[in-house]
Amino acid sequence: MKNPMYEVASLLLEKFLLLAKLLSMGSSAEEEEKKKHAFYYDISYFKPGDLLEVPRTLFIHFGIYLGNNRVAHLMPDVLPAFTNDPKQIQKVVTNKRLILGVIAKMARIRVDTVEDFAYGGSILVNHMDKLFKDSVLCGEEVARRAEKLVGATEYSLLWNNCEHFVTYCRYGSSISFQTDKFCEAVKAIIRDQRSVLVSVLLGLASILCLGLAPSTTLPTIIIPFMLWMAG
Repeated sequence: MKNPMYEVASLLLEKFLLLAKLLSMGSSAEEEEKKKHAFYYDISYFKPGDLLEVPRTLFIHFGIYLGNNRVAHLMPDVLPAFTNDPKQIQKVVTNKRLILGVIAKMARIRVDTVEDFAYGGSILVNHMDKLFKDSVLCGEEVARRAEKLVGATEYSLLWNNCEHFVTYCRYGSSISFQTDKFCEAVKAIIRDQRSVLVSVLLGLASILCLGLAPSTTLPTIIIPFMLWMAG
């Protein structure tokens, strides 16, 4: 029996995803068609301990190949908070489960087939080794580390995501270059004084639409001031 709390959260998120889907209907249809024809991978090319990368539209997903068509990877997932049924949890993580997991800061290091891990995307192998030339651990040790960590874990976009997991397993250090790029982008926005003007205009627009109140006036003053000082 489905958990009612999970159903309510899923329903709200489904409405949001429906809106996003309508805005990108064309590209989504192309991606789905691509996935239908891209589910074969030559696993003989992979060795235990290999670091696998799957480029996505907005990010790169990472995993560690364990051998025998198994990949360990960290995925945000809220479902374990509502059920202990391993069959339900082991199903492919949907977008709703993933996004709710990010919000709830819940994740699992799980083991899936290469097909389920890549989900129709192209796979890069050990692409990050060139950045850690003297730190690459042997394949057996990498796979052992990955398998040891399988199970529930906390999720943090900045401190504990799938890239942190694989870099720890293969190189001995938890690092996320995607996070570094994200933080640099945020810093660039803060340093750009035009963001102050944009925040002021958005604040004035909220006052005009919602009326003059502490909930609209204070952010209109405080946010531009903080951006101005930080810049």
